[in-house]
Amino acid sequence: MADTDMTTVTPLGLSPYLTIKDGRGQEAVGFYAAAFDGVEQVRHLAQDGKRVMHARLQINGGLVMLSDDFPDFNDGVAAPDPAGVMIHLEVDDADVWFARALAAGASVRMPLADQFWGDRMGSVYDPFGHKWTLGTHIEDVSEGEMQTRLNAWIASMGQTQKQAA
Repeated sequence: MADTDMTTVTPLGLSPYLTIKDGRGQEAVGFYAAAFDGVEQVRHLAQDGKRVMHARLQINGGLVMLSDDFPDFNDGVAAPDPAGVMIHLEVDDADVWFARALAAGASVRMPLADQFWGDRMGSVYDPFGHKWTLGTHIEDVSEGEMQTRLNAWIASMGQTQKQAA
């Protein structure tokens, strides 16, 4: 386990703070270390010795913090399932990071592919329901070319929807 000295100050900036349901916080720390090469900096357990009160990992130069859900501190109300937020990792090799996330237990949300805006990107669900995208910039695309590609992509999506109906 990482050093738990809280004298290490969290740097200024934006850091996602994830709530992990069902007492799986310690499992989440292990998953993020394996899937995203996370380096655990801090882990504090609750008095029960099982649930995570606070953990912090460095992932690809940024910070992710997490804790278990504590309905007992919230009038017995459990946290809702994760929704409405996606965490993006800009990485040196999306293929390697994507494969590592899948090997650690993530599931594919959107297959890894070259995207119209010039990135190779895909999306996964982690085992705790959080959505992640992993991308690598592969091509500089002008605004005009990007609009042309976007229009083609939108048109192809319309054809896909018509075929599915």
